[in-house]
Order: sequence, then structure tokens, then C-alpha cells
Amino acid sequence: MELDYDQLHLYLNKNKHFGQKERQTEPKEAAAAPVPAQEKAAPAPAPAPASGDHAIKSPLVGTIYLQAKPGDAPFVTVGSHVKKGQVVCIVEAMKMMTEIKSTVSGTVSQVLVENEDLVECDQTLFTVKED
Repeated sequence: MELDYDQLHLYLNKNKHFGQKERQTEPKEAAAAPVPAQEKAAPAPAPAPASGDHAIKSPLVGTIYLQAKPGDAPFVTVGSHVKKGQVVCIVEAMKMMTEIKSTVSGTVSQVLVENEDLVECDQTLFTVKED
């Protein structure tokens, strides 16, 4: 099926072979580029950790939980002391809960996410001032 309307040329073919049918007519003037829909603003990049601070990053994409259960106290807050291997949050991806553990001992200097935020892989979640 082939359809020409104003500056639009549409060619549909049910065969599995993809390829553009050669046009036997002269090409029409190029249509003006469509105006793109308003794109979602990209999230602001996380501030770089201060010198001496260590970033704890998400290893996967998912929903972050800063507390074990709703109503419980958060795992860590700004000023909390953490030990290497201590759970600082949980990331849920596809109904699998993954505990995120601190890779250093120190004091939490920043919490860069909120409970139940969607986080990306390698997104900085916390900064920790090492002991």
C-alpha cells in the first residue's frame, strides 16, 4: 500500500523483507521537522562528595527503602555512625529486596535520597566521612 498526501509519503508492505521501495516520482520538499514533545527534565546530578567522603551507590535500579518496615526508624540518618558491612538501606527490584551495605566505617554526612524514591544504577545514595 502506498499513500501520498501533501508532503507525506507512506509505504506499507506486509512482506518480511524490509527495504524502501524506490520512488519513481521526484522527491517532494522535505517536511519541516516535527516539534518534539516536551521531555522530562533529567534529575539533577548528585553533588560530588566532599574530599575524604566516600559515596555509597546503588548497585541496581529499583525503589529504595530507608527503613526496614513502614513506621520503623531509618537504618541511618545524617550523623549516624556506620560500620563496614552495616545495612544502610534496601533496594527493591522486581519484588527482590537487596540490602545495601556500607563499604567503609565512618559517619553519614549526607542522605541524598528519600524513602521510596526510584534510584538508578550507580546513583549516589549516601556519603560517609571515613574514620
